[in-house]
Amino acid sequence: MKKYINLGSNDTRSGFGEGLLEAGRRNPNVVALCADLIGSLKMDAFEKEFPERFFQTGIAEANMIGIAAGLTIGGKIPFTGTFANFSTGRVYDQIRQSVAYSGKNVKICASHAGLTLGEDGATHQILEDIGLMKMLPAMCVINPCDFNQTKAATIAIADYEGPVYLRFGRPKVPNFTPADQKFEIGKALLLNEGKDVSIFATGHLVWHAVEAGEILAEQGINAEIINIHTIKPLDNEAILNSVRKTKAVVTAEEHQRNGGLGDCIAQLLALNNPTAIEMVAVNDSFGESGTPEQLMDKYGLNTNAIVEAALKVIGRKQ
Repeated sequence: MKKYINLGSNDTRSGFGEGLLEAGRRNPNVVALCADLIGSLKMDAFEKEFPERFFQTGIAEANMIGIAAGLTIGGKIPFTGTFANFSTGRVYDQIRQSVAYSGKNVKICASHAGLTLGEDGATHQILEDIGLMKMLPAMCVINPCDFNQTKAATIAIADYEGPVYLRFGRPKVPNFTPADQKFEIGKALLLNEGKDVSIFATGHLVWHAVEAGEILAEQGINAEIINIHTIKPLDNEAILNSVRKTKAVVTAEEHQRNGGLGDCIAQLLALNNPTAIEMVAVNDSFGESGTPEQLMDKYGLNTNAIVEAALKVIGRKQ
């Protein structure tokens, strides 16, 4: 099992903030809009350096999306920022009609996704956003795993022509991917080559998949671990190549089982290579208040859950 070093925990929203600032320095057409959450989205550095390119829309998320869509007509590349629940569920009609249907070059950037919003509770957590956004035609959906990858993804989407949903989180998580990485949209990353089971993870669950791989290795199980940072477009070739070798699949995500990464991969396999699959995800439930660690443990989104899923699916294969 390849060893990965935790370079120090940091929150992915800070990676977004640094990436947005760098994207703004590289391209004068990059503008930013925020719905009264500048500090939470780490957009303050961009606002300070480019005040004429920053727009505070207030708590009016639907208006923010509409303004962003309009700015693209003048050649601007707008990055919108608010919590994931408000970035998607609250403004789905505006995204569908003004951004996706029109093919506008808007970057919808969403922090505080999933259960790890923690103590704010179910009304602020969202576990359905990947499903909502991936169903929109031509919408690119990206869910990076750590600070460095979120920064790289933010810079990369500025050069991508078309609507993007970029999802990240609030808590500090291990930072283990290279600081100088080149982010390739739609290209899965092989973290460990294996032959016994394929573990496909996204977002905060990628580090847990790495930890699970180490535990499985101690049991003589060689897991292939792949970071699926782009859920749409999905890297079908990388997934199918891995599964044809291992013949067993685990997916891991901080999202509902319905509509998430597991659904995407299950559909791909059903159409091309039917394979035993286990999904580590929230099973048809809203969240609740609690610390991120408490919630991830209660809803079975942790290292042990991935290990158990891998053992179970290997048993099904045999």
